[in-house]
Amino acid sequence: MLGNRGPLAGVTPPPGFYFESETYYYSGNLGGGRVFQGGGVVAANVKIDFSANFATPIWVTPVEILGGNLGFSITIPFGTPNVSAGAVLSSPRIDRIIAGRERDAIFNVGDIYLASFVGWHSANFHWSTTLLGVVPSGSFENGQLSNIALNRPAIDFSGALTYLDPVLGYELSVVPGITFNWINPATQYLTGTEFHLEWSASKYLSKELSVGLVGYYYDQLTGDSGSGNRIGPFKGRVTSLGAQIGYTFKLGEIPVSTNVRFFRELDVKNRFTGTATYLSISAPLWVAPPKPVAETKPLVTKY
Repeated sequence: MLGNRGPLAGVTPPPGFYFESETYYYSGNLGGGRVFQGGGVVAANVKIDFSANFATPIWVTPVEILGGNLGFSITIPFGTPNVSAGAVLSSPRIDRIIAGRERDAIFNVGDIYLASFVGWHSANFHWSTTLLGVVPSGSFENGQLSNIALNRPAIDFSGALTYLDPVLGYELSVVPGITFNWINPATQYLTGTEFHLEWSASKYLSKELSVGLVGYYYDQLTGDSGSGNRIGPFKGRVTSLGAQIGYTFKLGEIPVSTNVRFFRELDVKNRFTGTATYLSISAPLWVAPPKPVAETKPLVTKY
């Protein structure tokens, strides 16, 4: 999901358990008579209004690797893609060429994201590396336009770097990554290798409030293929620019971080063109107490 890594992306919190909820809304279209293939359906003049939630429990362990903390997370998406097509050219539901409008809006559970990461800190710099695996949830329906699940295993490697100046209140983050996809066994469609880059630049107006710019860039490095492919390489590209506002407050003694990000997509090729909005809410469930400072014993003992 482009844009889900935003401000403070490189910062790994202290060992403990955390929970993050992201509400996502995307509205876009692939007009101009262009053809799109999704869920085994080949269609033209496609429009999508997509609302979903991504629930993510996070565990940052006390285990250190090369001085950085090891952590794990699991993300479960669920929601309703509302997809309409001006013309359906091919569908496995009826196995024949058809014409006319079709609309799907079905609630389902998406593929599951399993991630492991290691995070480091040095003065104002914070960075991390993440290995993420995508596990098909089994909810994909061949011949259905409305699918959150893409039904393709994938591995994503990414790194994140954040510069945070707590005195001046400036934050800069950049997150490059690359995704390797396997074939969708239901459709025999293989999506190519994908490069993605997300970034943010923020200013803290107070300890609780920040505002700034965000954006993402996506470029498909290799074309789509597979025996089920009906539209050719279909290599996609998109650039996006947007804004964000973050606010942290306390619910009792628990700090709750909220962030709203809005993106407008530009320079789009072979992808939907639209707008994306995120609402992120995260909070610690339990944080390990800090390690006790070792008592310094004097070199010389007086009697």
